[in-house]
Amino acid sequence: MPVIKARTTQKQLVRHITRLYRENNETLFAYAKFIGEPTEYVLNQLVETVLAKDKDFQVWREQNADSFVPKPGERKRSRGRAFRRPTIGIPIGRPLESPAGTDAAGWPLKLTK
Repeated sequence: MPVIKARTTQKQLVRHITRLYRENNETLFAYAKFIGEPTEYVLNQLVETVLAKDKDFQVWREQNADSFVPKPGERKRSRGRAFRRPTIGIPIGRPLESPAGTDAAGWPLKLTK
């Protein structure tokens, strides 16, 4: 018997982009297929059922009923260290200065034997 039941009502949805561990992503899609619902429904039901069991969170939430959703432009769009794209190491906004006999990237202009 599924832990998450098929939906009976439609609620308003908002877009939320996140990352999942590969194994959790596979499990999410498998469970959605199992109950015949979209993955977004499964995630919403997990949030509702799991967090509803956290009594400390429920008490805290009653004391902090304001919205914690960042307003547009308020959230920083930085990536964590593990997800940074590699850089080529050329400073932006500064003219390149190359030593004599090298190009702008520092490579020799002539091949020597």
